[in-house]
Amino acid sequence: MELKVSSLAERPEMRERVLDMADSWPEFVTQDPVGNAHYGRISAELPEYVLFAEDERGEVVAHAHSVPFALRAEDRGELPARGWDEILVWAFGDLRRGVRPDTVSAISVVVDPRLQGRGLSARMLSAMRDNARAHGFTEVVAPVRPSGKHLEPHTPMEEYAYRVRSDGLPYDPWLRVHARAGAAVHAVAPASMTVAGSLEQWRDWTGLPFDTRGDIEVPGALVPVRCEPERGYAVYVEPNVWMRHAL
Repeated sequence: MELKVSSLAERPEMRERVLDMADSWPEFVTQDPVGNAHYGRISAELPEYVLFAEDERGEVVAHAHSVPFALRAEDRGELPARGWDEILVWAFGDLRRGVRPDTVSAISVVVDPRLQGRGLSARMLSAMRDNARAHGFTEVVAPVRPSGKHLEPHTPMEEYAYRVRSDGLPYDPWLRVHARAGAAVHAVAPASMTVAGSLEQWRDWTGLPFDTRGDIEVPGALVPVRCEPERGYAVYVEPNVWMRHAL
């Protein structure tokens, strides 16, 4: 497939089409309040870090969001345990205060569900790396959501993240794409995303009863959701895997 990759800084008129592209996120994942408060700001305030791909017909078939931030700022230095959520907070805090960024973090790579499995995610990851390099950065980090982990919700992420195949590459397909691009597993972000809601909200998001106390397996969830019926809520704390790409 021939792709044309552009940034929203180059073609701002494409913003609505990019954001409206179909995706395959589980409904509950889109309910993270930190993500909801910041994700849309990337295309509005940092359009040079939003890339999108068009096919031969001009249809948007994939996009990639990233953000620059100051990893080496005072009181930082380490990639945060709160992963995806924390990076969004750091990036927009740095932007507001005029702090000079030194690192780029991947935020998402999304492929039209009809075209998954054709290597588009690897191509968008490569474009993201090239874009960061073109902006003068020497490292991209990524709080990766392993694509196969939902099949093993009770396996500790610390075990899953470092599992490798006989060829030495990561067992997980999405971690493997990053590794082939030159990244290495750095650490687990144990609380990368947190989604809390009432039992009724969780029923709406998942179609499950959420009437039993304890860990609930939810399709698409990397770990079980903790349900507390007597208190009227359930909480999902998603671990991700920090990977580092030297450019």
